[in-house]
Amino acid sequence: MRKTPLLATLAIGLASALALAGCAGASSSATGADASIAIGSLYEPVNLDNTAGGGQGVTEALNGNVYEGLFKLTDAGEVQPLLATKYTQSADGLSYTFTLRDGVTFHSGKPLTSAEVKSSIERVLADHSQSARKSQLSVISKIDTPDAKTVVISLKTRSISLPYNLSYVWIFGPGTTNYKTAEDGTGPYTLGTWKRGSSLSLERWSGYWGDKAKNKEVVYDYFTDASALSNALLTNQVDIVTSIQSPDSLTQFEGNKDYTISNGKSTTKELLAFNDKVAPFDKAEVRKAVYSAIDTKKLLSSIWGKYGTLIGSMVPPSDPWYEDLTTVNPYDVSLAKKELAAAGLPNGFTFTLDTPTYDPHPAVAEFLKSELAKVGITVNINSISADEWYTKVFKNHDFTATLQEHVNDRDVVWYGNPDFYWGYDNPQVTAWVNEAEQASTTAEQTAKLKLVNEQIAKDAASAWLYLYPQIVVASSDVSGYPVNGLNSQFFAYDIVKK
Repeated sequence: MRKTPLLATLAIGLASALALAGCAGASSSATGADASIAIGSLYEPVNLDNTAGGGQGVTEALNGNVYEGLFKLTDAGEVQPLLATKYTQSADGLSYTFTLRDGVTFHSGKPLTSAEVKSSIERVLADHSQSARKSQLSVISKIDTPDAKTVVISLKTRSISLPYNLSYVWIFGPGTTNYKTAEDGTGPYTLGTWKRGSSLSLERWSGYWGDKAKNKEVVYDYFTDASALSNALLTNQVDIVTSIQSPDSLTQFEGNKDYTISNGKSTTKELLAFNDKVAPFDKAEVRKAVYSAIDTKKLLSSIWGKYGTLIGSMVPPSDPWYEDLTTVNPYDVSLAKKELAAAGLPNGFTFTLDTPTYDPHPAVAEFLKSELAKVGITVNINSISADEWYTKVFKNHDFTATLQEHVNDRDVVWYGNPDFYWGYDNPQVTAWVNEAEQASTTAEQTAKLKLVNEQIAKDAASAWLYLYPQIVVASSDVSGYPVNGLNSQFFAYDIVKK
């Protein structure tokens, strides 16, 4: 869930930029199969375990590169078999039988068996797990391993999304006891060296079961400032920037044959998330009033220039059940005042906005404060760190409203969970989410989730401010990198350098 981009101007000089870059090294001159690919990123992992709050950075670096799942979610959003070669579903939909791929070994040398698949799924379901798919996989009632190559998953109710949700489950090997600092996966790379605050390297693994990585190694160089990151690309410190965070940075690369700019599809939504169980946001009229008081078009332009997309719900255009709902809560100050009056608050009110300290949230918070003042609403900005946000907001639900970005696709289903941090509780929406998951066809699932999408917009369950752009900039001599920001993954194994 966490991202840590910083929007900054390019006024910082090169010397200062390099100082902010940590200890990032220069891009390698080797090419072909011997190439070392330097990837510049703002998203250093918190730790290396995606069930322990590793954050966006661990997904970007390790998902599909070091760890694999039974299924793979491609850069285009398709679910494909990976460590499972096939599966069958029982007639009642309550049992799935998966057949594991032959010839797969973990980096520690142990062969992949059904036992590791079972234990990895159980890690996601454990009480202490922080996995983003924990609630969706709680439908699992039992996991059987009749033999080393077969996994049978029994469900409490039907789950049409089970293969999709299993694409989020890394299969962990037994080669370490501390997955926060070490790894044992089945992917095309092994972990090289992690220099905290600086870089993380991955080395091509000769024992990989599939096609070997097309480069010798990749090095994720971590930066604390967007300008420093852009300058690193200009000075050949890095070959690729996974996600440009300042549109001003692009002027250096546009029209320059030495660089390629890719404007891909993002699934990251910037939210003004209300605590729907706390006054005054327990009233839909108040939430709708706040939403209509915000000029989201102006906000998007102020943050991203000509990039990014306006959205009217939690569903990005890449989801199968997307609809354009941007007119449901239009920018209309007069309408906002009428809705406040209808809610019994004609003179407005005051609330505290818990704001993560990393950009773009501080700038967004100041913009919202200015906009809402026009309808008599006073915003007190309370700046908190990412760790504080997780404990105060996400875990303890101790907030009135907050800003946060949600990076995953297909996450509209969280509005069907009344216990999720924003506390939205509409029994009809919960029923539709459950019915969608228990659907027997994708058409039925899509129809139900469109109803969910429409209802949360009508209720202004949150204020969906905009969809981030996904802008990848790379040296023109590299290719084969992903361009879409689907769930923050960044497959590195097909990257080649001329």
